[in-house]
Amino acid sequence: MKFFLITLCFVFCIKTIEAQDKFLTKKGQISFFSSASAEDIKADNKQVLSIINSSTGDIAIAILMKSFMFQKSLMQEHFNENYVESDKYPKAIFKGRITDFETISSTNTSTTVVGDITIHGVTKALSITTNIKRTNDQILLMGNFPISLADFDIKIPSVVINNIAETVDVRFELAHELYTK
Repeated sequence: MKFFLITLCFVFCIKTIEAQDKFLTKKGQISFFSSASAEDIKADNKQVLSIINSSTGDIAIAILMKSFMFQKSLMQEHFNENYVESDKYPKAIFKGRITDFETISSTNTSTTVVGDITIHGVTKALSITTNIKRTNDQILLMGNFPISLADFDIKIPSVVINNIAETVDVRFELAHELYTK
């Protein structure tokens, strides 16, 4: 019986230690901005899921496309139905690694995140310069990068080609908290 209790305590401690190297956010923020001659388009998403493995610097981000909110409901409808086809491609996914993760400190540090991003069923390599700050119980990651719609096979009908830029600016802020079960 004593051996069983010691083994059980050991397994519990190992699981607790494993959980301590994960940082998670379910309320990350991503926005994009398109500036074209006819109009500007902005959308915000405040339901971004992201996890960082602090022992490796690996990061994964999942974005529900239908969670982008626009000022005009018609823009949101066109975005989901005609452009990113949210029913067919419901998520955008990024899987990568934060370079030099072990040197990140509690002051804002510039670093690079490299990996693969999948949007609209198309996967591309991506390298982003970001700002990162780490404390014992939080990792804050912020940055921006351009996305070319053509790179992800997102077609813009010729009738609205002047309303939507070919490249959009994506901004993100991900405040990860220490994950505890």
